[in-house]
This record gives sequence, structure tokens and C-alpha cells, in this order.
Amino acid sequence: MDMIVNIGTIIGNRYEILEKVGTGGMADVYRAKDHRLNRFVALKVLKTEYSEDTKFVSKFRQEAQAVAAITHPNIVSVYDVGEEEGMHYIVMEFVDGITLKRYIDQKGKLKVKEAVGIALQIAAGLDAAHSNNIIHRDIKPQNILISREGTAKVSDFGIAKAASSNTITANAMGSVHYISPEQARGGFSDEKSDIYSLGVTLYEMLSGTMPFTGESAVAVALAHIQEDAAPLAAIDATIPKGLSNIVSKCMQKKTEMRYASAADLIADLKMFLQDPSGDYGIVKPIYGDSETIFISNSDVNTLKAATPHTNVDPEPVDDEDEEDVDPKLEKALIIGSVAVAVIIFIILIFLLGRFIGLWGSSSAEPEGTPTPVPTATVDPSTIPEGQTLVPDVFNESLESAGQILEESGLKYRIENQDNNEVEKDYAIGTNPEAGSTVEEGSEVILYISNGPVKSGLISVIGKTVEEATSDLELAGYQVQVGSEVYSDTVEKGKVAYTDPKAGEQVDSGSMITLHVSKGKENVKVQVPNLIGMTRAEAKEAIREAKLTLGETSKSYSSYDVGEVCVQSPVAGKEVKEGTAINITISKGPEPTYRYVGSCTIENPFEFDTDDPAKFKFVLKQDGNTTPIETITLSYSDFPYQLSNVIGYSTNQGTIIVYQNGENIASYPISFKKEKE
Repeated sequence: MDMIVNIGTIIGNRYEILEKVGTGGMADVYRAKDHRLNRFVALKVLKTEYSEDTKFVSKFRQEAQAVAAITHPNIVSVYDVGEEEGMHYIVMEFVDGITLKRYIDQKGKLKVKEAVGIALQIAAGLDAAHSNNIIHRDIKPQNILISREGTAKVSDFGIAKAASSNTITANAMGSVHYISPEQARGGFSDEKSDIYSLGVTLYEMLSGTMPFTGESAVAVALAHIQEDAAPLAAIDATIPKGLSNIVSKCMQKKTEMRYASAADLIADLKMFLQDPSGDYGIVKPIYGDSETIFISNSDVNTLKAATPHTNVDPEPVDDEDEEDVDPKLEKALIIGSVAVAVIIFIILIFLLGRFIGLWGSSSAEPEGTPTPVPTATVDPSTIPEGQTLVPDVFNESLESAGQILEESGLKYRIENQDNNEVEKDYAIGTNPEAGSTVEEGSEVILYISNGPVKSGLISVIGKTVEEATSDLELAGYQVQVGSEVYSDTVEKGKVAYTDPKAGEQVDSGSMITLHVSKGKENVKVQVPNLIGMTRAEAKEAIREAKLTLGETSKSYSSYDVGEVCVQSPVAGKEVKEGTAINITISKGPEPTYRYVGSCTIENPFEFDTDDPAKFKFVLKQDGNTTPIETITLSYSDFPYQLSNVIGYSTNQGTIIVYQNGENIASYPISFKKEKE
């Protein structure tokens, strides 16, 4: 390939290369600007060593042809495919976010609702792909991107084929921790293989661990075929049994016992969210079918050929991609009744192994995948006794590289080198080189990166254009102003970043492009419904929606004490991120009161011999006139006590006394407020 890709290169007369964001086995990934549609994209460029290989070029285009036919929010979109001066490339959606693998590593494990929500999105993307006769065959957290908005997107359809293609080779097995039993055996795989891998991914989200681990890739692959994963509910009592059963059904050994489709899985997950205590994932037994799974010699050979010995302990590492194969020694594999100790020496099959993961992530995060050197499998019988092969440790951490060399029977000493491509404390290579035959126990040199040279372009981030221009020109560079960009960290009007980036080696007189901040992007989010939640629940919901809790007040309402009864803004309204949401907490129903008074009526009779008379007592208070009592009384009934007179307030009232219809007297009456 004659064309060289550098920062600022224009491809296809429209795509400007902005920065390199990652590298995969067969392709480099760049963030680019599509000047025709004014948007950022991910540009995947096939590496030089594969551009002249028509088979690989065909595979490279297959990804675009397979995925471009699908438009779905949970699948990374493919926009364009092209070739320029012998360079083959695909233009894809640029996802601003991180991989699900890194998200799990950061959080340890996910909450049930969050994990199920992500699984629903992945299943929706798979359902769309399966509806278009496309099988992914490599579902794993490393191939799921989580955008800044929280959307899960399935990426890396690098080994996807139309479902009408009825074969899959051992070279397309996918990553060993997530492969289905049928993939591990090198057999036919279909949509249900993706469902199995999604089940493993959901298992990891909920538990933070892999269902199967082992000392080698072969051991893990055999576990997928022979062993049952521990039910989630058994290892974590907080995981509902219904959800544990859903995951177990996804991971059934027999394809006919799994979910028939991604749509069926989606239905169960949605029902679980509505009723977490329900019974889901019921597996119907297949009567007359043996539970024992036998592995033929051909199956074993497939596993051995496709998964050489590798350390597969799932500890978090800096590399985003899980290595599908590794150059380690596999010893003493015993199958069935045949006990044959076989010493197998296999070097890393980068060309074929990376055919599995042809496409790197389109995320903005570097994938950290080492550049492969095409090699061939070495027949162990051709290696003289007492000798071994130097394994490839490129881009392995210092600890991992040392372990790989020691497990290959080699000693090593470390030499440090500056390197702009390999991260600090990661392996650059060895001397002798990988693939060389050396005596067992001999010493090799392990070259470890010091990282980039600590000099280069000065940083002007956060400075005004005038200040940055002055500093750069004094340093001997030319300066131009490029596009405006949103930035969460740099205030509006100041330099957000430069092309080339600060610290990069740049020749004197080079053109430096300043990209100026437009400030934070006004991202709109929807206000969640908080009514009926406790204050703590409302606060968490507000935080998850990227909003802030505003003022909290209290009021009487029909809601229970402690529940949110009023919110502002109302649920469903679109507001800017960070908007304050005010809530009112219920004090319960408002209590009711009554006003009670009493009054003593003096004797209106002159003599005890006077005839009884008809008396009427009337209350006047706050403009109201209310009859209290009408009764016939005689001389002996007085003084008469009016008790429990109900008034209208605590204001003083008046009792008017009528005798035989004539107003004869009035008395003041006071009231007290009492709770009913």
C-alpha cells in the first residue's frame, strides 16, 4: 500500500484523519471528520500486509456488506466502504464511550436492573441482525460499546456471515470465555450461538466473574462443552431466581434447550423487569436425550488446533480485546480412556487468530491490540528435543510477558527502550525474536517500553487562541485555527486540543491546528417520574438521569408520609443535563380540626311556681347564625349548661336565648381548637 495515513490526511475527498484511536489484528482505527456531512466517524483501514491479499480484502468488505444492510440503534452503523491508492477502508459510526468490558472492570459487577437493561439492548441488536440472516459469532463485552448516553451498541461483526452459510471453521471460534459449545467443537453455529454468548456476557455483568475459567484455552473450551455453570442465584443470593434461570437457559449446552430467538429472550427479560419475583427461563426437558456429552477425537483436534495453551485467568488487563489465542505450551491433555501425554508447541497464529477479530472497536478508546506478524503453526515434531520456541509477547504487560516466557521454559532479562507506539511498562518484543527456536532454559532479552519520549509539542490547552498562537510561533511552529468542538473540561473560546497533540514529536515549522472549545454540549435528557418514590430513591433516579436534586419541601397530600407528591419540572420534560429537579415530600393527609365551646345560661324564671317555657339557643359567630338547641325547661332546670357547642373558629361567639320565641338574653362563648 503506497498511501500513508497521517493526521490531517484526506481520504476519499471527504474524510479528514484526526487521530489514531486503536488498532486491531487486521485494521487500524482512526477518528475522522466527514466534511461532506459535518460529522465525526470511525475509519477502519486495512493494514499494509493484508491489502494485497484478495481473500482478506474480501473479508474486509464483508463486514460493511453485512452490517450496512441493518439500521438499528443497538448496532454500530456502517456508512461507507472504499479504496484509495491500494488502501482499503470502512467508514463507521463513531461511538463516544467505552466497551462493556471496561465498564464491568470499573464497577466490578452491575446492578440487576442495569445489567438487564444492557442485555435487552444487546438482544435487540442481535434480533435485528438475525432477522437479516446475520450471525455475529463473537458476542463478548469487548465487542459491546456503551455510549455516553448509555446506549449499548453491538460492534465487530468481523466474523459475521450470512446465516445461509452453513459452515464455520475452528479459526472463527471467537473468544474462548464466551464461545458456545458448538463453536468450541468447530461445528455448525446459528442464532442460538449468539444467545449463548449473550448469556455468558449477562452472567459476567451480574456476577463480575466468568462462568468458566481454566489453566488453558483448551480447558475453558472443554468446560463450555462438558460443565454446567454455577447458577447465579447460588453464588449471589441477591440475584432473583427468575433472572438466574433466564441466564441458565441462554447457556444450555443443547441449542434446542436455549431460547428459540433473541425476541423470546427479550420477552422474558421484559417480564422479569415487570415482576422480578416471577418464574422465568423454564427449560423444557428433552426426554430420551442423554445428558452426557461425549467428545470425539476430531472435536479434540479441533480444540487443540484452534485454542493453543494460554493463560485464561480472567483478571482485568489494560488491553480491551481478550486474546483469542496465545503462544503458550499445552501439556498433558487426557481425553476419555486414551491417556496420552502430548507435548505441544504452538506459536501464536496472528494471521488466522486475528481473522476472528478482524475489526477493532469503533469506540474512541484505544483497543491496545498488538500488531500481528503472520506466522504458521509449527509442527512440534520438527523442534529438536530440549529446544523450544520463543513466544510472542508484544503489547503484554511486564508481569504477563514474564509469565509467558517462564511458562515456555525460558529465562529473561529486561531492557527498557523509548517507544511511541507501546504503552509504558508493556512489552515491545524479545531478542531472539518471537518464533525463534532456542534451548530450553536459555535467556532472552525482554524489551519493555518506557513510553513516548518525554519531549515534543508544547501544550496550549486552556489558553486563548492569541496566547496559544504566540507560544507556538515562539516555539517555531506555524499556527492555524481549525474547527470548534464541545468540551466538558475547557471553557468556551479557549483551545480544547491541537493537531498534532501535545507531546508528539513535531518538526520545526510544522503546521499546528488549534481546535477551540464551544463549551459543554447542551445535552438534553428526559426528567424521570419521581412521584411515589422516597427521597433517597428520587435522588438516585435524578443522578442516573444526569440531573441534580434541587429544593426539597414538605406538604400534606394523599400520598404516604415520605413519598414524593410533587416534582418540578414534571416527568417526561426534556431539560439540559445538570438541571435541578425540585421535589415535595408528602406529610400524609392533612389533619382536620373542630372548635368546641360551652356556656352557662342563668335562670330566667322569677318564681319556682312559674310554668315551664320553651327555650331556643342560637350561636352567632364569624357572621354565621346556627341553632344550637330547642328545649322545654322549668325553674329547677337552671342554671342550664350548654356543652360541646361546635363553632367555626377560636373567635368568641354569642349565645342568644329565646323564651317562647322572645329574645330574652345573650351570653358570650369561647372556643378551643381540637383535633378530630
